[in-house]
Amino acid sequence: MPKIDRYGGWTGVTSRATGFFYLEEIDGRWWFIDPDGNAFIMLGVNHVTHTALKYPDNIHVWKERYGGSMERWIREGVVKDLRSWGFNTIAWVQELASRDFRHTPEWHHWEYRWAGLPYIYHMDFAHIEHWYPYAVYPDVFSEEFEEWCDYLAREVCVDMAEEPLLIGYTFCPMPGWTENQYVRGWADDLDMDTEEGRDKLKRIAERYYQVIHDSIRRHDKNHLLLGDSYRGASGVPDFILEAMMPTMDLVSTNWNSPFDPMKESIEHWHKLTGKPVILADSGFLAPTEILKTGPGAPNYVKDQKARGEAYTEFGTKAFSTPYVVGWGWCAYIENRTRCSGIKNYMDEPYTDLTDAIKAFNPRVYEVASRAGKA
Repeated sequence: MPKIDRYGGWTGVTSRATGFFYLEEIDGRWWFIDPDGNAFIMLGVNHVTHTALKYPDNIHVWKERYGGSMERWIREGVVKDLRSWGFNTIAWVQELASRDFRHTPEWHHWEYRWAGLPYIYHMDFAHIEHWYPYAVYPDVFSEEFEEWCDYLAREVCVDMAEEPLLIGYTFCPMPGWTENQYVRGWADDLDMDTEEGRDKLKRIAERYYQVIHDSIRRHDKNHLLLGDSYRGASGVPDFILEAMMPTMDLVSTNWNSPFDPMKESIEHWHKLTGKPVILADSGFLAPTEILKTGPGAPNYVKDQKARGEAYTEFGTKAFSTPYVVGWGWCAYIENRTRCSGIKNYMDEPYTDLTDAIKAFNPRVYEVASRAGKA
Protein backbone atom coordinates (compact mmCIF):
# COMPACT_ATOMS: atom_id res chain seq x y z
CA MET A 1 0.00 0.00 0.00
CA PRO A 2 1.28 3.52 -0.80
CA LYS A 3 2.43 5.45 2.24
CA ILE A 4 3.14 9.04 3.28
CA ASP A 5 6.87 9.57 3.70
CA ARG A 6 8.81 11.77 6.12
CA TYR A 7 8.34 14.88 3.92
CA GLY A 8 4.61 14.40 3.45
CA GLY A 9 5.13 12.89 -0.01
CA TRP A 10 3.28 9.88 -1.38
CA THR A 11 4.90 6.61 -2.40
CA GLY A 12 2.11 5.87 -4.87
CA VAL A 13 4.02 7.80 -7.55
CA THR A 14 7.82 7.82 -7.54
CA SER A 15 10.73 9.23 -9.53
CA ARG A 16 14.42 10.06 -8.97
CA ALA A 17 15.52 10.86 -5.43
CA THR A 18 17.82 13.90 -5.63
CA GLY A 19 17.83 15.05 -2.01
CA PHE A 20 15.84 18.17 -2.99
CA PHE A 21 12.38 19.10 -4.25
CA TYR A 22 11.83 19.40 -7.99
CA LEU A 23 8.90 19.32 -10.44
CA GLU A 24 7.95 16.60 -12.89
CA GLU A 25 5.00 15.67 -15.08
CA ILE A 26 4.20 11.96 -14.81
CA ASP A 27 1.41 10.38 -16.90
CA GLY A 28 -0.22 13.74 -17.51
CA ARG A 29 -0.17 14.89 -13.86
CA TRP A 30 2.30 17.44 -12.49
CA TRP A 31 3.86 16.82 -9.08
CA PHE A 32 6.48 18.18 -6.82
CA ILE A 33 8.92 15.33 -6.27
CA ASP A 34 10.25 15.32 -2.73
CA PRO A 35 13.87 14.64 -1.70
CA ASP A 36 13.17 10.92 -1.34
CA GLY A 37 11.77 10.72 -4.88
CA ASN A 38 8.07 10.54 -3.99
CA ALA A 39 5.16 12.58 -5.37
CA PHE A 40 4.32 15.62 -3.25
CA ILE A 41 1.32 17.94 -3.30
CA MET A 42 1.89 21.11 -1.30
CA LEU A 43 -0.76 21.66 1.37
CA GLY A 44 0.48 24.79 3.10
CA VAL A 45 -0.56 27.41 5.63
CA ASN A 46 0.31 31.08 5.22
CA HIS A 47 0.88 34.02 7.59
CA VAL A 48 2.37 32.07 10.48
CA THR A 49 3.47 34.62 13.08
CA HIS A 50 3.77 34.53 16.86
CA THR A 51 3.04 38.27 17.15
CA ALA A 52 -0.67 37.46 16.78
CA LEU A 53 -0.37 36.21 20.39
CA LYS A 54 1.26 39.31 21.84
CA TYR A 55 -1.70 41.67 22.25
CA PRO A 56 -2.57 42.76 25.83
CA ASP A 57 -5.64 40.49 25.97
CA ASN A 58 -3.94 37.32 24.73
CA ILE A 59 -0.28 37.64 25.69
CA HIS A 60 -0.97 35.29 28.58
CA VAL A 61 -1.43 32.53 26.00
CA TRP A 62 2.02 33.25 24.57
CA LYS A 63 3.60 33.24 28.02
CA GLU A 64 1.70 30.40 29.69
CA ARG A 65 1.19 27.98 26.78
CA TYR A 66 4.56 28.50 25.09
CA GLY A 67 6.72 29.97 27.84
CA GLY A 68 7.34 33.07 25.73
CA SER A 69 9.59 30.93 23.52
CA MET A 70 9.64 31.08 19.73
CA GLU A 71 11.05 27.56 19.57
CA ARG A 72 8.31 26.16 21.79
CA TRP A 73 5.62 27.98 19.84
CA ILE A 74 6.93 26.53 16.58
CA ARG A 75 7.35 22.98 17.88
CA GLU A 76 4.37 22.78 20.25
CA GLY A 77 2.01 25.11 18.42
CA VAL A 78 2.64 25.45 14.69
CA VAL A 79 4.01 21.98 13.96
CA LYS A 80 1.55 20.17 16.21
CA ASP A 81 -1.35 22.02 14.59
CA LEU A 82 -0.26 21.64 10.99
CA ARG A 83 0.51 17.95 11.34
CA SER A 84 -2.74 17.23 13.17
CA TRP A 85 -4.71 19.03 10.46
CA GLY A 86 -2.90 17.19 7.65
CA PHE A 87 -0.86 20.09 6.24
CA ASN A 88 2.67 19.34 5.01
CA THR A 89 4.15 22.78 4.27
CA ILE A 90 4.81 26.16 5.86
CA ALA A 91 3.96 28.16 2.77
CA TRP A 92 4.48 31.84 3.66
CA VAL A 93 5.09 33.06 7.20
CA GLN A 94 4.91 36.83 6.73
CA GLU A 95 1.68 38.38 8.02
CA LEU A 96 -0.09 41.67 7.45
CA ALA A 97 1.02 43.90 10.31
CA SER A 98 -0.60 47.26 9.57
CA ARG A 99 -3.39 48.65 7.45
CA ASP A 100 -0.90 50.29 5.10
CA PHE A 101 0.13 46.76 4.08
CA ARG A 102 3.45 46.39 5.87
CA HIS A 103 4.28 42.78 6.72
CA THR A 104 6.08 40.99 9.53
CA PRO A 105 9.61 39.63 8.87
CA GLU A 106 10.52 36.25 7.42
CA TRP A 107 11.62 33.47 9.75
CA HIS A 108 15.31 32.68 10.08
CA HIS A 109 16.52 29.42 8.58
CA TRP A 110 17.09 27.90 12.02
CA GLU A 111 13.43 28.55 12.88
CA TYR A 112 12.43 26.46 9.87
CA ARG A 113 14.77 23.77 11.15
CA TRP A 114 12.91 23.79 14.47
CA ALA A 115 9.72 23.15 12.52
CA GLY A 116 11.10 20.26 10.47
CA LEU A 117 8.42 20.73 7.80
CA PRO A 118 8.88 21.51 4.09
CA TYR A 119 8.73 25.26 3.52
CA ILE A 120 8.84 28.06 0.97
CA TYR A 121 11.11 31.03 1.61
CA HIS A 122 10.08 34.57 0.62
CA MET A 123 12.77 36.95 -0.69
CA ASP A 124 12.18 40.69 -1.22
CA PHE A 125 14.30 41.47 -4.25
CA ALA A 126 11.96 44.35 -5.16
CA HIS A 127 8.89 45.78 -3.45
CA ILE A 128 6.66 46.22 -6.50
CA GLU A 129 3.39 45.01 -4.96
CA HIS A 130 0.42 46.68 -6.63
CA TRP A 131 -1.16 47.39 -3.23
CA TYR A 132 1.96 48.68 -1.44
CA PRO A 133 2.13 52.43 -0.67
CA TYR A 134 5.92 52.24 -0.26
CA ALA A 135 6.63 50.33 -3.47
CA VAL A 136 9.94 51.07 -5.20
CA TYR A 137 10.46 50.14 -8.83
CA PRO A 138 14.25 49.78 -9.25
CA ASP A 139 16.30 50.27 -12.39
CA VAL A 140 16.74 46.59 -13.16
CA PHE A 141 19.42 47.35 -15.76
CA SER A 142 21.66 49.03 -13.19
CA GLU A 143 24.69 47.64 -11.42
CA GLU A 144 23.05 48.62 -8.14
CA PHE A 145 20.15 46.21 -8.74
CA GLU A 146 22.61 43.42 -9.53
CA GLU A 147 24.56 44.20 -6.35
CA TRP A 148 21.43 44.20 -4.20
CA CYS A 149 20.17 40.89 -5.63
CA ASP A 150 23.55 39.24 -5.17
CA TYR A 151 23.78 40.51 -1.60
CA LEU A 152 20.33 39.13 -0.74
CA ALA A 153 21.14 35.79 -2.36
CA ARG A 154 24.42 35.57 -0.41
CA GLU A 155 22.64 36.48 2.80
CA VAL A 156 19.87 33.89 2.38
CA CYS A 157 20.78 31.20 -0.11
CA VAL A 158 24.29 30.32 1.07
CA ASP A 159 22.84 29.10 4.37
CA MET A 160 19.93 27.27 2.72
CA ALA A 161 21.56 25.74 -0.35
CA GLU A 162 21.80 22.26 1.18
CA GLU A 163 18.46 22.29 3.03
CA PRO A 164 16.31 19.32 1.94
CA LEU A 165 13.18 20.79 3.56
CA LEU A 166 13.30 23.96 1.45
CA ILE A 167 10.99 23.63 -1.56
CA GLY A 168 12.13 26.86 -3.15
CA TYR A 169 12.16 30.63 -3.17
CA THR A 170 9.28 32.96 -3.94
CA PHE A 171 9.42 36.69 -4.50
CA CYS A 172 6.86 39.49 -4.82
CA PRO A 173 3.21 38.86 -3.90
CA MET A 174 0.88 40.40 -6.48
CA PRO A 175 3.42 42.55 -8.34
CA GLY A 176 2.09 45.71 -9.94
CA TRP A 177 3.49 45.19 -13.44
CA THR A 178 1.02 47.51 -15.12
CA GLU A 179 -0.08 49.62 -12.16
CA ASN A 180 0.39 50.53 -8.53
CA GLN A 181 -2.38 52.21 -6.57
CA TYR A 182 -0.03 54.67 -4.87
CA VAL A 183 3.26 55.22 -6.70
CA ARG A 184 4.52 55.46 -10.26
CA GLY A 185 5.72 52.17 -11.65
CA TRP A 186 7.54 50.91 -14.71
CA ALA A 187 4.41 50.99 -16.89
CA ASP A 188 3.47 54.58 -16.10
CA ASP A 189 5.99 55.99 -18.56
CA LEU A 190 4.99 53.51 -21.27
CA ASP A 191 1.98 53.29 -23.56
CA MET A 192 0.53 49.86 -22.82
CA ASP A 193 -1.82 50.20 -25.79
CA THR A 194 1.11 49.96 -28.17
CA GLU A 195 3.39 47.08 -29.06
CA GLU A 196 6.39 49.28 -28.36
CA GLY A 197 5.23 49.98 -24.80
CA ARG A 198 4.48 46.34 -24.09
CA ASP A 199 7.85 45.27 -25.53
CA LYS A 200 9.69 47.72 -23.27
CA LEU A 201 7.91 46.42 -20.18
CA LYS A 202 8.61 42.85 -21.29
CA ARG A 203 12.33 43.64 -21.52
CA ILE A 204 12.20 45.07 -17.99
CA ALA A 205 10.52 41.87 -16.78
CA GLU A 206 13.04 39.65 -18.58
CA ARG A 207 15.90 41.53 -16.97
CA TYR A 208 14.25 41.49 -13.52
CA TYR A 209 13.76 37.73 -13.57
CA GLN A 210 17.15 37.02 -15.12
CA VAL A 211 19.06 38.99 -12.49
CA ILE A 212 17.13 37.27 -9.68
CA HIS A 213 17.72 33.86 -11.28
CA ASP A 214 21.44 34.43 -11.74
CA SER A 215 21.88 35.81 -8.23
CA ILE A 216 20.30 32.77 -6.60
CA ARG A 217 21.98 30.26 -8.88
CA ARG A 218 25.43 31.61 -8.01
CA HIS A 219 24.82 30.51 -4.43
CA ASP A 220 22.17 27.78 -4.63
CA LYS A 221 21.82 25.37 -7.54
CA ASN A 222 19.47 22.98 -5.74
CA HIS A 223 16.15 24.65 -5.08
CA LEU A 224 13.19 25.74 -7.15
CA LEU A 225 12.55 29.32 -8.22
CA LEU A 226 8.84 29.83 -7.65
CA GLY A 227 8.68 33.36 -9.01
CA ASP A 228 6.30 36.15 -8.13
CA SER A 229 2.75 35.35 -7.06
CA TYR A 230 0.57 37.08 -9.62
CA ARG A 231 -2.68 38.92 -8.99
CA GLY A 232 -5.45 36.50 -9.79
CA ALA A 233 -8.67 38.41 -10.28
CA SER A 234 -7.13 41.17 -12.40
CA GLY A 235 -4.85 38.83 -14.33
CA VAL A 236 -1.29 39.15 -15.57
CA PRO A 237 -0.31 40.07 -19.15
CA ASP A 238 0.85 37.20 -21.31
CA PHE A 239 4.08 39.00 -22.14
CA ILE A 240 5.03 39.10 -18.45
CA LEU A 241 4.50 35.34 -18.22
CA GLU A 242 6.58 34.92 -21.38
CA ALA A 243 9.35 36.99 -19.78
CA MET A 244 9.25 34.79 -16.68
CA MET A 245 9.24 31.44 -18.52
CA PRO A 246 12.99 30.90 -19.17
CA THR A 247 14.09 31.48 -15.56
CA MET A 248 11.25 30.49 -13.17
CA ASP A 249 9.93 26.98 -12.47
CA LEU A 250 6.18 27.45 -12.11
CA VAL A 251 3.31 29.95 -12.14
CA SER A 252 2.09 31.20 -8.76
CA THR A 253 -1.04 33.21 -8.02
CA ASN A 254 -2.75 34.95 -5.09
CA TRP A 255 -6.49 34.66 -5.66
CA ASN A 256 -9.13 34.71 -2.93
CA SER A 257 -12.23 33.22 -4.47
CA PRO A 258 -13.86 29.86 -5.13
CA PHE A 259 -12.00 27.73 -7.66
CA ASP A 260 -14.39 28.02 -10.61
CA PRO A 261 -13.76 31.74 -11.32
CA MET A 262 -9.99 31.13 -11.56
CA LYS A 263 -10.04 27.93 -13.63
CA GLU A 264 -10.04 29.56 -17.07
CA SER A 265 -7.19 31.93 -16.23
CA ILE A 266 -4.88 29.40 -14.61
CA GLU A 267 -5.50 26.95 -17.46
CA HIS A 268 -4.45 29.65 -19.92
CA TRP A 269 -1.31 30.40 -17.87
CA HIS A 270 -0.42 26.73 -17.79
CA LYS A 271 -0.93 26.28 -21.53
CA LEU A 272 1.03 29.45 -22.31
CA THR A 273 4.01 28.59 -20.12
CA GLY A 274 3.93 24.81 -20.01
CA LYS A 275 4.51 25.08 -16.27
CA PRO A 276 2.52 23.82 -13.27
CA VAL A 277 0.64 26.21 -10.98
CA ILE A 278 0.47 26.81 -7.24
CA LEU A 279 -2.43 28.67 -5.65
CA ALA A 280 -0.12 30.46 -3.28
CA ASP A 281 -2.48 32.47 -1.10
CA SER A 282 -6.17 31.68 -0.96
CA GLY A 283 -8.81 31.14 1.68
CA PHE A 284 -12.39 31.78 2.76
CA LEU A 285 -13.72 34.28 5.29
CA ALA A 286 -16.57 33.95 7.77
CA PRO A 287 -17.59 36.58 10.33
CA THR A 288 -15.97 36.14 13.74
CA GLU A 289 -15.68 38.12 16.95
CA ILE A 290 -12.98 40.32 15.39
CA LEU A 291 -13.57 39.83 11.64
CA LYS A 292 -16.36 41.88 10.12
CA THR A 293 -17.04 40.60 6.62
CA GLY A 294 -20.09 40.18 4.47
CA PRO A 295 -21.38 38.81 1.18
CA GLY A 296 -19.60 41.52 -0.80
CA ALA A 297 -16.28 39.69 -0.35
CA PRO A 298 -15.59 37.16 -3.15
CA ASN A 299 -14.42 34.59 -0.59
CA TYR A 300 -17.19 35.18 1.97
CA VAL A 301 -19.06 32.30 3.60
CA LYS A 302 -21.64 32.55 6.35
CA ASP A 303 -19.94 30.59 9.16
CA GLN A 304 -17.11 28.19 10.03
CA LYS A 305 -19.06 25.12 8.92
CA ALA A 306 -19.54 26.72 5.52
CA ARG A 307 -15.89 27.63 5.56
CA GLY A 308 -15.00 23.97 5.98
CA GLU A 309 -17.33 23.02 3.16
CA ALA A 310 -15.72 25.66 0.94
CA TYR A 311 -12.27 24.30 1.84
CA THR A 312 -13.30 20.79 0.77
CA GLU A 313 -14.88 21.95 -2.48
CA PHE A 314 -11.93 24.17 -3.38
CA GLY A 315 -9.34 21.50 -2.60
CA THR A 316 -11.22 18.84 -4.53
CA LYS A 317 -11.56 21.00 -7.64
CA ALA A 318 -8.03 22.41 -7.45
CA PHE A 319 -6.25 19.08 -7.08
CA SER A 320 -8.48 17.40 -9.64
CA THR A 321 -6.73 19.81 -12.03
CA PRO A 322 -3.58 18.00 -13.26
CA TYR A 323 -1.26 21.01 -13.30
CA VAL A 324 -2.13 22.38 -9.82
CA VAL A 325 0.60 21.21 -7.42
CA GLY A 326 0.02 23.30 -4.31
CA TRP A 327 -2.25 25.48 -2.21
CA GLY A 328 -1.31 27.95 0.52
CA TRP A 329 -4.24 28.57 2.90
CA CYS A 330 -4.74 32.08 4.30
CA ALA A 331 -4.20 32.15 7.33
CA TYR A 332 -3.02 30.57 10.64
CA ILE A 333 -4.00 32.74 13.67
CA GLU A 334 -6.22 35.83 13.61
CA ASN A 335 -4.40 39.07 14.29
CA ARG A 336 -6.03 42.50 14.58
CA THR A 337 -5.13 43.53 11.03
CA ARG A 338 -5.93 40.55 8.81
CA CYS A 339 -8.39 39.12 11.34
CA SER A 340 -8.45 35.78 9.55
CA GLY A 341 -7.23 32.39 10.72
CA ILE A 342 -7.78 28.71 11.26
CA LYS A 343 -7.39 29.62 14.93
CA ASN A 344 -8.99 32.59 16.66
CA TYR A 345 -7.05 35.34 18.39
CA MET A 346 -7.01 33.27 21.60
CA ASP A 347 -5.13 30.47 19.79
CA GLU A 348 -8.14 28.15 19.69
CA PRO A 349 -9.05 26.38 16.42
CA TYR A 350 -12.37 26.84 14.69
CA THR A 351 -13.32 23.18 14.94
CA ASP A 352 -16.06 23.25 12.31
CA LEU A 353 -13.32 24.32 9.89
CA THR A 354 -10.56 22.04 11.17
CA ASP A 355 -12.85 18.99 11.15
CA ALA A 356 -13.34 19.51 7.41
CA ILE A 357 -9.64 20.15 6.84
CA LYS A 358 -8.70 16.97 8.70
CA ALA A 359 -11.18 15.01 6.61
CA PHE A 360 -9.97 16.35 3.24
CA ASN A 361 -6.19 16.65 3.58
CA PRO A 362 -5.44 12.93 3.97
CA ARG A 363 -7.38 12.38 0.73
CA VAL A 364 -5.36 14.84 -1.36
CA TYR A 365 -3.25 12.19 -3.09
CA GLU A 366 -6.33 10.15 -3.90
CA VAL A 367 -7.84 13.26 -5.53
CA ALA A 368 -4.63 14.32 -7.29
CA SER A 369 -3.74 10.89 -8.64
CA ARG A 370 -7.02 10.72 -10.55
CA ALA A 371 -6.21 13.91 -12.44
CA GLY A 372 -3.65 12.52 -14.92
CA LYS A 373 -4.20 11.02 -18.33
CA ALA A 374 -3.36 7.50 -17.25
